[in-house]
Amino acid sequence: MIRKAAFLVSNTDPKKCPKPDRAEIAFIGRSNVGKSSLINMLTGVKELAKTSQKPGKTQLINHFTIDDRWYLVDLPGYGFAKVSKDKKVKWEKMISDYLTTRANLCGVIVLIDSRLEPQTIDLEFLNWCGEEGVPFAVAFTKADKQSKTQTEKNVRTFLNKLVEIFGETPDYFVTSAEKAQGKEELSGFLNELVSEFEAEGRN
Repeated sequence: MIRKAAFLVSNTDPKKCPKPDRAEIAFIGRSNVGKSSLINMLTGVKELAKTSQKPGKTQLINHFTIDDRWYLVDLPGYGFAKVSKDKKVKWEKMISDYLTTRANLCGVIVLIDSRLEPQTIDLEFLNWCGEEGVPFAVAFTKADKQSKTQTEKNVRTFLNKLVEIFGETPDYFVTSAEKAQGKEELSGFLNELVSEFEAEGRN
């Protein structure tokens, strides 16, 4: 479990991010998927990532230090409708540059709203990650917002789509920021990624 979390820096340029001297795990998802709430639940710090009712609030690459050991990164959401085309292109380039050039990135947690049918934009983004060799796991959010049966049905449908694309099921977690569902499992997974990165670095 995470014991200590603190905001470090925000950037629009991946080249200006902190020195890649420790493991780094990024969180990304469609706007309004509950990313800030999930980050705050995992870290146990209520206002660490800024939550907003307005989609597209995160517009920067936000670095947080976790336990003075690794970086958690909050990335801008994708699929925002209410921004100019020019801004959207810039954000997409910033995100893709970050994801494909960051040497210490050991995993990306892609957030999917468990209340929805599979969304094309989510599947396209995950397909892009696969093509670019960006390692990812999926976190289904807002599991408390409907019945357990409905959540399981939506999760299964989405995972079936991923099997069609990749031929296998990726690591995935079903979460609720409000109920702290999935906190232990996802925290354990993050710790495993960091430990693997550190072990490789020492070899």
